[in-house]
Amino acid sequence: MRLENKVAIITGGASGIGKAACLLFAKEGASVVVTDVDEKQGLEVVDTIRNAGGKSIFVKADVSKAADCERMVKAAEETFGCLNIIFNNAGIMDSGDDNAETTSEETWDRTMNINVKGVWLGCKYALPALRRAGGGSIINVASFVAKLGAATAQVAYTASKGAVLSFTRELAVIHARENIRVNALSPGPLRTELLMKFLNTEEKKQRRLVHIPMGRFGEAEEIAKAALFLASDDSSYMTGSELLVDGGITAAYVTPE
Repeated sequence: MRLENKVAIITGGASGIGKAACLLFAKEGASVVVTDVDEKQGLEVVDTIRNAGGKSIFVKADVSKAADCERMVKAAEETFGCLNIIFNNAGIMDSGDDNAETTSEETWDRTMNINVKGVWLGCKYALPALRRAGGGSIINVASFVAKLGAATAQVAYTASKGAVLSFTRELAVIHARENIRVNALSPGPLRTELLMKFLNTEEKKQRRLVHIPMGRFGEAEEIAKAALFLASDDSSYMTGSELLVDGGITAAYVTPE
């Protein structure tokens, strides 16, 4: 098992990529701290892990709040003895996110608070715990839109993911000599509730699909497998990197008919 005797915090663990990662990490031997604002679904993920023989707890946490992030790290150490991995996965794509003129200040601030501040706070409180454990892995979820503009306007989301990518690179340089690796995971368009709520018409879906060389949306489980690679010793010489798992969208100039 690739994460045997490891302890991992996964934010946004109640659904989508987070849920898939919680189940996969536990299957690979990790003790998993599932964190989310959705307590009902989060507890269901914990039950699934425990019923399969794994170890897991749920911590209700809003990642935009410092006290919640501090509490989830404390729970990991108190329950399982240490912290080795944090997967800063929690994020939003606000339905009001649009172009620079029409996006409201409220939508902008909410997006930045969760997608950027939430990643920073997760790292802020996880870093001392990782140091106490002798090192570890931080995985921050960015997006393919950190590399190119989206076909459907979403300026707050796109800006937030660019910030995550830059933040990840700097953090990696700062902590590289401490055996703490920091990498970004950038998914392409996925068939998750988060994106499907945003691409809420067939026209919007097709506008995104036409740019993906593989011709389909990705699955949460495919991103979870990439996160497992970054969490495990298989990526032991990687830090400050961006792992793109995007169906080829960022490589494409002209897509097939």
